[in-house]
Amino acid sequence: MSDTAYRVSVAPVTPVLPTAELGDYLALMKPRVMSLVVFTGLAGLLAAPGELHWLLSAVAVLAIAIGAGASGAINMWYDRDIDAVMERTRKRPIPMGRVEPDEALTFGVVMACGSVLLMGIAVNFVAAGLLAASILFYVFVYTMWLKRRTPQNIVIGGAAGAFPPVIGWAAVTGTVGVESLVLFLLIFMWTPPHFWALALYRCGDYAAAGVPMLPVVSGKRETKRQILIYTVLLAPVAVAPTLLGFAGWIYGSAAILLSALFLAAAVAVCRDDTDRSAKRTFGFSIFYLFALFALLIVDRVPGVAG
Repeated sequence: MSDTAYRVSVAPVTPVLPTAELGDYLALMKPRVMSLVVFTGLAGLLAAPGELHWLLSAVAVLAIAIGAGASGAINMWYDRDIDAVMERTRKRPIPMGRVEPDEALTFGVVMACGSVLLMGIAVNFVAAGLLAASILFYVFVYTMWLKRRTPQNIVIGGAAGAFPPVIGWAAVTGTVGVESLVLFLLIFMWTPPHFWALALYRCGDYAAAGVPMLPVVSGKRETKRQILIYTVLLAPVAVAPTLLGFAGWIYGSAAILLSALFLAAAVAVCRDDTDRSAKRTFGFSIFYLFALFALLIVDRVPGVAG
């Protein structure tokens, strides 16, 4: 009897992927990043001169949130290859197979278009245009162009995350004022020391994924020096709202104190050969920005500003 008599024909089995749940789509929107975007957008809205009906204000903030979530979803679609390699991102919905790449892209594009249309129809087209610009910048300039090509990806790409307070300001005023540009610059200057602190202790992840973050390309020593430089440059920008007169000295005093603490953390990073100070600085940087924008909101409350 030939050997072929013992062979069994087995039909190929197509693996069945688990059905995506609501939590998977929420994860695509990068809720932690989105919360910071929404908060700074709300601060820009509340700090702006003039008034906007509370319902329209809520719609504006919702549009900013949806736009930020859309950017995150498209970013995860494009970066699914490197997300699967990096320990920090490998459990995201697409690398884990819980959401198909095409579904994530469709989800992101629909939300992006919807958020801009909502802002334009319900609020004004200046804010809608800025929201569209922030999404396009994050997707095409940062995610698709800069991130994998230059160690300055975070510096230039940081502009995308700096748009929200300008959008919030424009939602109320219909214009882009000098004050909103100061808030833009505050986030823009904060972004490099914030992300480079993370990159210092996630350097191996970025190297494995082929992402040219500064510590991968220039080494940790140069990265620490750049963190210190940007933190020094950030301090006067943080105090600028008070110096320009659209925030009082409650905000200004806190900005000086918080900036001094941030600077001390940056110095500690330069002196520390371990990752401990970098981790602490990354955590403090998040608190720093949240605190400044929270104080900006409080400082604008009638009777509170000094």
